This record gives sequence, structure tokens and C-alpha cells, in this order.
Amino acid sequence: MLTLGIDVSKVKLDCALQRTDSTQYLNKRVDNSAAGIVALLDWLAQRKIACGDLCIVMEPTGVYHERAARALFDAGCRVWLVNPARVRSYASAMGVHSKTDAIDSEVLARYGASARAELWQPPPPAARKLTALLARREALCEDIRREENRFEKATIALDTPSAVLDSIKEGLAFLNKQRRRLDHEIDQHIDADPTLKHNDTLLQSIKGVGPRVAQRMNALMSAHRFSSAEALAAYIGLVPIERQSGSSVHGKARMSNPEKGTRAGPAHVRQLLYLPAVNAKRHNPHVKAIYERMLARGKSKMAGIGAAMRKLVHLCFGVIHSQRPYDLHYNTTAKT
Repeated sequence: MLTLGIDVSKVKLDCALQRTDSTQYLNKRVDNSAAGIVALLDWLAQRKIACGDLCIVMEPTGVYHERAARALFDAGCRVWLVNPARVRSYASAMGVHSKTDAIDSEVLARYGASARAELWQPPPPAARKLTALLARREALCEDIRREENRFEKATIALDTPSAVLDSIKEGLAFLNKQRRRLDHEIDQHIDADPTLKHNDTLLQSIKGVGPRVAQRMNALMSAHRFSSAEALAAYIGLVPIERQSGSSVHGKARMSNPEKGTRAGPAHVRQLLYLPAVNAKRHNPHVKAIYERMLARGKSKMAGIGAAMRKLVHLCFGVIHSQRPYDLHYNTTAKT
């Protein structure tokens, strides 16, 4: 198996090809475009490298990696999308401190040759559309919050011109209209797809999971393959990291740290889960049980809420994995 590390930027793809039994690299730079990917495949074919014998290692970089990942997957390559923070930690451990596009691609190739991760597959079209709709809705909600803050400050400030207030009001009216339109589009899209609709019903059967959480978890689990509830929670960033060593280090367990490569996934999912978890710790017996156990062990309330969020994620995974609605009375004393 050969590994090809690809450092992705908006304009270019810096590629480094390494055999698993060698530290030598063949480097190639192509445009991050359809023509550039064709040129990369031609370059590989000239060296008699079959796509089936090639593992592509790249970092997810917003949307800029998507074209290359999809095209190389369709060509028959194995594709791994790796956590950028983990690759940086790996580079530091190997003594690689310089950072250029060429060096980054070689580090990715080396990392791919030494590590093993779950292969990436393109998400289904329905999941991609739902993810895009939800991302747009979240962006609109952020814009609405900013305009509401501006309006509040403008009404408090002395002598704010009426033209300013009218402008903010008009902007808010437009943004709220767009959000309502997107809400309708999201509901229609879920209702039109049997799998998304069924999963939405399963997720909303969980006490504490409302429409927004169900939509986001539905999109997340439809777009990514997770082998376990723990893997899903780790992706979102809800796994506590212990800090204990010998007799001198007794640090508090904290949620995974993105700077150290232990957190992946979107932060807005964690933010979205916070209030439902606060509500669920009072009304959902499974979540309430884990929250109370955390407090009984001397943990802080915030640690308890973190455990409640993690339990909600586990329940979401459970109903989708089993394809059965949530059972409020199932094994309420079980530990997670």
C-alpha cells in the first residue's frame, strides 16, 4: 500500500507520495480544481500506480478538500480525513518543526503510513443537503443575534437616528423571513426522504431531544459513519480527558482539548446540546441518573452537565443504531 499525503489550500494541492517501506517522497503540486485532479491522476498513472493501491491522507479544510476527496474516492483510492491537531502533534513528536506546504504533505504521508483510521466515504446526497441547509440556518441565527445586539445598543444610546433604528429593524425582518423560509425547507427535505424522516422520528422519541437537536444529530450521523456511541461522543468533543500520573499529578478531568488534537467536530453541536442536557437532567431518567451519579462522586455541576450531554449523544446513537424508539424505562440504572 502506498500513501499520498495531500496538503490542501484554496488554490493548490501539494502532494507527497511515500511507499510504506521508504522515507523517500515524490512531490507534485497541482491546482485544486477538476483539471488539477486529472493531472494528479495522470501523474500517478505514468508511474504505474493503481488507485486501488493508494491511500490518500488529507486534512478536512472547510470545503476546499471536498472536490479532491470526492474525485479521488470515485477513482478508487482509499481516502482518510485526519484530525489536523493530531497531525501537528505527530509532526512535533517526530521532530518536524518547520512548516511549509511541501513538508506538511510529507508529514501527512508519513502519518498515513504509520497510523490507521476509518476510511472516509462521501455522505449520501440527502445528508449533504440537510447539512448545508442547517449550516445556512445557523449562520442566519448568528446574524440575527448580532443585529438584535446592535438594536439593543442603538435603543440605549442617546440620539440614535431613526434611520439607523429603521435600518436594523428592516435587516432583522429580512433575516427572520429567511430563517422561517429555511425552517420550512428543512422540514420539507426531511419529510421527503424516508430515511431522514424515520431517523427524525426516532431521535425525537428521546425525552430532551427536540426538533433542532434531532435535525443536527440526524445530519451528523447520516453524513459520518460511527462505530460506537463513544466514537460519536469523541467526534463531537464530549469525552473527558484524565490528567493523573504517579503521585504528583492529580489534575481534574476536562473535556477534550482541540489544541491537543483530542477534539474534533463542530463546536456548535456542543453548544446546541447544552440546554437540552440541562432540561434532560431533570426529566429524562437516563440522563438524570448519570448526572446524579457524577454529583455523588464529588464532581462539579458543569462536569455533570457534560456527562448529561454525552448521555444524550449516546441515546441518539442508540435509537439510530437499533432503529427502535427510545424506551423511557429501559435499564435506567445502567452506567455509561
